[in-house]
Amino acid sequence: MKRTISANRADPSSSTFDADRAVVYNLQNRDIDEAAWLIFLITHFGKPADSGWRRLVDVYGRLGTGRWSWNAVSQSPKSFDAWLVANWQSIGGKFGNHRKYETLDPSSANSTRYVIQSYLNWVGPSLSHVTLFANAVRAAGNDPHRIFDVLYRGMTVRRFGRLAKFDYLSLIGRYGIAPIAPGSAYLNEATGPADGARLLFGINTPGRAGYAALQAGFDDLSAHLGVGMQVLEDAVCNWQKSPTVFKHFKG
Repeated sequence: MKRTISANRADPSSSTFDADRAVVYNLQNRDIDEAAWLIFLITHFGKPADSGWRRLVDVYGRLGTGRWSWNAVSQSPKSFDAWLVANWQSIGGKFGNHRKYETLDPSSANSTRYVIQSYLNWVGPSLSHVTLFANAVRAAGNDPHRIFDVLYRGMTVRRFGRLAKFDYLSLIGRYGIAPIAPGSAYLNEATGPADGARLLFGINTPGRAGYAALQAGFDDLSAHLGVGMQVLEDAVCNWQKSPTVFKHFKG
């Protein structure tokens, strides 16, 4: 029997808030939209080792004055945008290591305000994640890898490159929100994972043939270890940063 998650874990005003558990809490309460929205926020803000969920909490929790839930943001995006423009300098914490080039500054073309606007546009006029993922299933069929790929290639969220799209969709699949799983590490669009794969497998063939060989190595290793593509690409990416001396990479 699965353990019930306390509501405090999903409450950004609580000292025990935890974004990962908040996803589970919302799934247990059948709020798919809120769970998927939190996964997007987790992906966008990250969780740096030194400030944890602080930045996500400050935004999601409206700096202690409420909650920017999916319903609140999607039903009144202009209100959210105005709040972020007015309060961005009061938001604490940092972006995670994978998102270290992001900014809250509303004057920047890379601002979080535009990222969130583009996410709303990607979800579509129904404002329903269930509809979004159901449409992908209808377009791709029953293969989890194919559905993942359709969503990956159609994810037009600003500032979401290979890694952010890969991480977001992998979490959507891991939490069972959609029947998807990555069948590829998309190494032709990668840097760290591709460098790590070349080092690990000793493959330096250029071009498409080289990426195909690297992916084949990933496929064999994933099957042998019994882990998913997300775990493997993240592990190889971290390993290549210090292949001879173990370092625990966080955030």
